[in-house]
Amino acid sequence: MPVKLDQKDMAILKLLQQNARATVKEISGKVHLSTTPVYERIKRMEETGVIKQYAALVDHTMIKKGLMVICYVSLKQHNKTAGAKFIRAIQEMNEVIECYNISGEFDFMLKVVAENMDTYYDFHVNRLSEIENIGNVQSVFVMGIIKQTHVMV
Repeated sequence: MPVKLDQKDMAILKLLQQNARATVKEISGKVHLSTTPVYERIKRMEETGVIKQYAALVDHTMIKKGLMVICYVSLKQHNKTAGAKFIRAIQEMNEVIECYNISGEFDFMLKVVAENMDTYYDFHVNRLSEIENIGNVQSVFVMGIIKQTHVMV
């Protein structure tokens, strides 16, 4: 259920999305509130789940994960048990950095990072394709990133 946020909340969220390490004091100066109300607003947004977590965004090419692949996956069977098994298996795979349940021809879209084509091939053949109930996998190789952001407000 959506949480009601006012303009000050939205301004705080925008600042935190741009820099999650910003201090309450820095944020309060930019949104023209004292530190106590800013702290309380941030705490409320954390407790209600508006702010899910704080994270460091890593450049995958700098840590030997230079290949990014979008994988579209369809399952053979579409029941609750089969879907849950697939999801559990995907959650254990460090190469998969995002997974979405989608509509259309495929059931899931995965964002996968790998060191190179050889390591992706090994992941695809020996790990992903070995998951029970996999029907079809289509891999699309990312040639360049045009826009990548987590800023929503």
